[in-house]
Amino acid sequence: MLAELVRIAILAELALFAEFVNTKLGVAVARPKSYRELIVWQKAMGLARRAYALSQGLPKSEAYGLLTQIRRAAVSVPSNIAEGHGRLTDSQFRHFLGNARGSLYEMQTQLELAGDLGYLDPRLVQELMDQGWEVARIINGLVSTLGRGKSGEEKDSYAHSSDELRSLR
Repeated sequence: MLAELVRIAILAELALFAEFVNTKLGVAVARPKSYRELIVWQKAMGLARRAYALSQGLPKSEAYGLLTQIRRAAVSVPSNIAEGHGRLTDSQFRHFLGNARGSLYEMQTQLELAGDLGYLDPRLVQELMDQGWEVARIINGLVSTLGRGKSGEEKDSYAHSSDELRSLR
Protein backbone atom coordinates (compact mmCIF):
# COMPACT_ATOMS: atom_id res chain seq x y z
CA MET A 1 0.00 0.00 0.00
CA LEU A 2 2.78 2.44 0.95
CA ALA A 3 4.68 1.60 -2.25
CA GLU A 4 1.56 2.34 -4.30
CA LEU A 5 1.03 5.66 -2.51
CA VAL A 6 4.67 6.61 -3.13
CA ARG A 7 4.31 5.62 -6.80
CA ILE A 8 1.21 7.80 -7.10
CA ALA A 9 2.97 10.69 -5.35
CA ILE A 10 5.94 10.38 -7.71
CA LEU A 11 3.69 10.30 -10.76
CA ALA A 12 1.73 13.31 -9.52
CA GLU A 13 4.96 15.16 -8.78
CA LEU A 14 6.35 14.36 -12.19
CA ALA A 15 3.17 15.55 -13.86
CA LEU A 16 3.36 18.85 -11.98
CA PHE A 17 7.05 19.25 -12.13
CA ALA A 18 9.03 19.10 -15.32
CA GLU A 19 9.77 22.45 -16.96
CA PHE A 20 9.29 21.10 -20.46
CA VAL A 21 9.21 17.31 -20.50
CA ASN A 22 8.70 15.83 -23.92
CA THR A 23 6.75 12.65 -23.49
CA LYS A 24 6.26 10.02 -26.12
CA LEU A 25 3.17 11.97 -27.16
CA GLY A 26 5.18 15.17 -27.50
CA VAL A 27 3.19 16.94 -24.78
CA ALA A 28 4.99 19.61 -22.74
CA VAL A 29 4.16 20.07 -19.06
CA ALA A 30 4.91 23.35 -17.28
CA ARG A 31 6.80 23.47 -13.98
CA PRO A 32 4.57 24.68 -11.11
CA LYS A 33 4.84 28.39 -10.39
CA SER A 34 5.63 27.80 -6.73
CA TYR A 35 7.82 25.24 -5.02
CA ARG A 36 5.02 25.01 -2.43
CA GLU A 37 2.98 23.05 -5.00
CA LEU A 38 5.61 20.31 -5.15
CA ILE A 39 4.55 17.22 -3.22
CA VAL A 40 8.19 16.46 -2.45
CA TRP A 41 8.62 19.90 -0.83
CA GLN A 42 5.43 19.44 1.21
CA LYS A 43 6.57 16.02 2.43
CA ALA A 44 10.07 17.33 3.17
CA MET A 45 8.55 20.16 5.24
CA GLY A 46 6.57 17.59 7.24
CA LEU A 47 9.76 15.61 7.73
CA ALA A 48 11.62 18.70 8.97
CA ARG A 49 8.83 19.53 11.43
CA ARG A 50 8.89 15.99 12.83
CA ALA A 51 12.69 16.02 13.05
CA TYR A 52 12.54 19.28 15.02
CA ALA A 53 9.92 17.85 17.38
CA LEU A 54 11.76 14.55 17.87
CA SER A 55 15.10 16.26 18.46
CA GLN A 56 13.60 18.12 21.43
CA GLY A 57 13.96 14.82 23.29
CA LEU A 58 17.75 14.90 23.04
CA PRO A 59 19.68 15.57 26.27
CA LYS A 60 20.93 19.09 26.98
CA SER A 61 24.48 17.82 26.51
CA GLU A 62 23.67 17.43 22.80
CA ALA A 63 22.46 21.03 22.36
CA TYR A 64 25.56 21.85 20.29
CA GLY A 65 26.01 18.38 18.86
CA LEU A 66 23.36 16.08 17.46
CA LEU A 67 20.50 18.50 18.15
CA THR A 68 21.84 21.24 15.89
CA GLN A 69 23.15 18.75 13.31
CA ILE A 70 19.79 17.00 12.97
CA ARG A 71 17.90 20.27 12.72
CA ARG A 72 20.30 21.81 10.22
CA ALA A 73 20.17 18.74 7.96
CA ALA A 74 16.37 18.49 8.31
CA VAL A 75 15.73 22.10 7.28
CA SER A 76 18.19 21.75 4.42
CA VAL A 77 16.04 19.14 2.64
CA PRO A 78 13.01 21.35 1.80
CA SER A 79 15.27 24.42 1.51
CA ASN A 80 17.33 22.81 -1.28
CA ILE A 81 14.17 21.66 -3.05
CA ALA A 82 12.81 25.21 -2.95
CA GLU A 83 16.11 26.76 -4.04
CA GLY A 84 16.47 24.31 -6.91
CA HIS A 85 12.93 25.01 -8.08
CA GLY A 86 13.85 28.69 -8.27
CA ARG A 87 16.82 28.01 -10.54
CA LEU A 88 16.57 28.53 -14.27
CA THR A 89 17.31 25.10 -15.66
CA ASP A 90 16.33 21.51 -14.97
CA SER A 91 20.03 20.69 -14.60
CA GLN A 92 20.34 23.23 -11.79
CA PHE A 93 17.17 21.93 -10.16
CA ARG A 94 18.56 18.41 -10.38
CA HIS A 95 21.75 19.53 -8.66
CA PHE A 96 19.79 20.96 -5.73
CA LEU A 97 17.64 17.82 -5.51
CA GLY A 98 20.92 15.94 -5.10
CA ASN A 99 21.86 18.32 -2.28
CA ALA A 100 18.46 17.74 -0.67
CA ARG A 101 18.95 13.98 -0.87
CA GLY A 102 22.42 14.30 0.66
CA SER A 103 21.01 16.33 3.55
CA LEU A 104 18.25 13.77 4.00
CA TYR A 105 20.78 10.93 4.27
CA GLU A 106 22.84 13.05 6.68
CA MET A 107 19.77 13.60 8.89
CA GLN A 108 18.93 9.89 8.82
CA THR A 109 22.48 9.01 9.87
CA GLN A 110 22.31 11.42 12.80
CA LEU A 111 18.90 10.12 13.87
CA GLU A 112 20.16 6.54 13.71
CA LEU A 113 23.12 7.48 15.88
CA ALA A 114 20.88 9.27 18.39
CA GLY A 115 18.70 6.17 18.55
CA ASP A 116 21.70 3.85 18.92
CA LEU A 117 22.99 5.98 21.79
CA GLY A 118 19.62 5.64 23.53
CA TYR A 119 18.80 9.35 23.27
CA LEU A 120 15.61 8.87 21.25
CA ASP A 121 12.78 6.33 21.19
CA PRO A 122 13.75 3.77 18.51
CA ARG A 123 10.13 3.48 17.35
CA LEU A 124 9.91 7.23 16.71
CA VAL A 125 13.30 7.23 15.00
CA GLN A 126 12.11 4.41 12.70
CA GLU A 127 8.91 6.31 11.83
CA LEU A 128 10.98 9.35 10.85
CA MET A 129 13.42 7.17 8.90
CA ASP A 130 10.50 5.66 6.96
CA GLN A 131 9.14 9.13 6.22
CA GLY A 132 12.63 10.04 4.99
CA TRP A 133 12.73 7.04 2.65
CA GLU A 134 9.44 8.18 1.13
CA VAL A 135 10.90 11.65 0.47
CA ALA A 136 14.06 10.02 -0.96
CA ARG A 137 12.02 7.91 -3.39
CA ILE A 138 10.19 10.99 -4.68
CA ILE A 139 13.45 12.93 -5.01
CA ASN A 140 14.98 10.01 -6.89
CA GLY A 141 12.04 9.91 -9.29
CA LEU A 142 12.45 13.60 -10.02
CA VAL A 143 16.22 13.33 -10.41
CA SER A 144 15.75 10.44 -12.81
CA THR A 145 13.17 12.33 -14.86
CA LEU A 146 15.31 15.46 -15.02
CA GLY A 147 18.25 13.34 -16.13
CA ARG A 148 16.50 12.10 -19.22
CA GLY A 149 17.38 13.69 -22.51
CA LYS A 150 15.02 14.08 -25.44
CA SER A 151 15.59 10.44 -26.34
CA GLY A 152 14.36 9.37 -22.90
CA GLU A 153 17.73 7.89 -21.96
CA GLU A 154 19.34 8.58 -18.61
CA LYS A 155 22.02 11.29 -18.86
CA ASP A 156 23.98 9.78 -15.95
CA SER A 157 23.51 7.53 -12.96
CA TYR A 158 22.85 10.26 -10.41
CA ALA A 159 19.59 8.74 -9.17
CA HIS A 160 19.71 5.73 -6.88
CA SER A 161 17.65 2.82 -8.10
CA SER A 162 14.79 1.39 -6.05
CA ASP A 163 16.91 -1.71 -5.44
CA GLU A 164 19.73 0.42 -4.05
CA LEU A 165 17.30 2.22 -1.73
CA ARG A 166 15.85 -1.07 -0.48
CA SER A 167 19.36 -2.37 0.27
CA LEU A 168 20.07 0.77 2.33
CA ARG A 169 17.13 0.19 4.66
